[in-house]
Amino acid sequence: MKIYTKTGDDGNTGLQGNLRISKSHPRIFAYGAVDEANAALGIVLTNQLDEDIFEILRKIQNNLFVVGSDLSNPNLNDVKNRVTLEMIQELEQYIDKFESELPPLTNFILPGGSISASQLHFTRTIIRRAETLTVQLAEKDEINSNCIIYLNRLSDLFFVMGRLINKRNGKEDIIWKI
Repeated sequence: MKIYTKTGDDGNTGLQGNLRISKSHPRIFAYGAVDEANAALGIVLTNQLDEDIFEILRKIQNNLFVVGSDLSNPNLNDVKNRVTLEMIQELEQYIDKFESELPPLTNFILPGGSISASQLHFTRTIIRRAETLTVQLAEKDEINSNCIIYLNRLSDLFFVMGRLINKRNGKEDIIWKI
C-alpha cells in the first residue's frame, strides 16, 4: 500500500462510508485538530513520567483515535468507534483522583513549571481548539455529542495533570499576577 493515493489532489478527502468532502469542511478541521492534539501528546509521552500518568496518557492517545474516527464518520447509525459515556466518566474519575493530591486552586495559574507540565498545558490548548471546532461542526452537521463532552473533560484533565506533574516534581504552580 502506498502512502500517497492522489485522490485528494483536487482538494477533497474521503470519509468513512466512501463519502468525499472538501478539505476545508468543518469536519476536517475538527478531526484534524484532534489529530494535532494526539501528536502533541506523543511529544509529552517522550518524557520521563510517573507510571500512572504515562499509562493514562497512552490510553488517552488511543482514545483520541476513537474521537477522530467518530468525527470522521457522519453515519451516526454506524456505532463502531464512537465516543462513549464510559470514556467520559473515566476522565472524570482521573480528575477526581488527581485533584485529591493537589491543594485547592486559589488563583489563576500560568502554564509552566516542568517541561512535561508545560507540554501537557500546550496539548490542553490544542484540545480546547479541537473542542471549539467540534462545536462548530455540530452547528452544521449532526455528530455524536459525546465528542464535545470528551474533549471538554480531557482539557480539564490535562490542566489537573499539568499541576500534578509539577507538584510531584517539586515545582510550584506559577501564579498569574497583574
